[in-house]
Amino acid sequence: MDKLWAHLIKVQPDPHPWVVAVAALVALVIVGFRMPWQLSRGLITIAHEGGHALMALVTRRKLEGIRLHSDTSGVTLTRGRPTGPGMVLTAMAGYLAPSLLGLAAAWLTEQGRITLLIWTVLLFLVCMLLLIRNLYGALILLATGGAVFALIMYAPAAVQQGVAFVAVWFLLLGGIRPIIELQQKRRRRQARDSDADQLARLTILPGGFFVFFFFVVAVTAAVFGAYLMNPL
Repeated sequence: MDKLWAHLIKVQPDPHPWVVAVAALVALVIVGFRMPWQLSRGLITIAHEGGHALMALVTRRKLEGIRLHSDTSGVTLTRGRPTGPGMVLTAMAGYLAPSLLGLAAAWLTEQGRITLLIWTVLLFLVCMLLLIRNLYGALILLATGGAVFALIMYAPAAVQQGVAFVAVWFLLLGGIRPIIELQQKRRRRQARDSDADQLARLTILPGGFFVFFFFVVAVTAAVFGAYLMNPL
């Protein structure tokens, strides 16, 4: 156990500035262009639904399961009071989760804890797999977890570091785009059951307020995360 803990918390040397810059550019291309975004958006959905699930557990709601769909949508099923702070926080956590997870990951990379970050991601995926209630969701989590496990077992430290920085940038930037897409759908009245509209029904505040709140948090997390990872 001592050797395992020492392995997990070992500190990697600071990356070259070009590694951070290239990782940011790669993540920007993935998030900014339609085709790579459609292929990778499911990873943001995993973080989104994981945020709902984690907050449901924190607020002591009964978590019944998670479903991930091939159209990159998802749903987290909980039981408990249909109103109240627990329901509000659970509904609020989804759109905030990718950005806040990205910020936490940026802090770990700034500390040089790349190994700890990758193992934490793998543990997160395993926990979600135990909660999945549909076949597609199980397959996508197994594929993602398998890729992370292969990275741990076979990739050299430099490759792990580069992939980790791409993943962190992807969470930070990818946490913003779904919020913009949400508002676009709301303008076309295509998202009547979105998290923002559910929160509007649970509180006295309009759905637009929550979209704005999600956006401010996501942008703030991206800016602060970029500051943490700035090698200069």
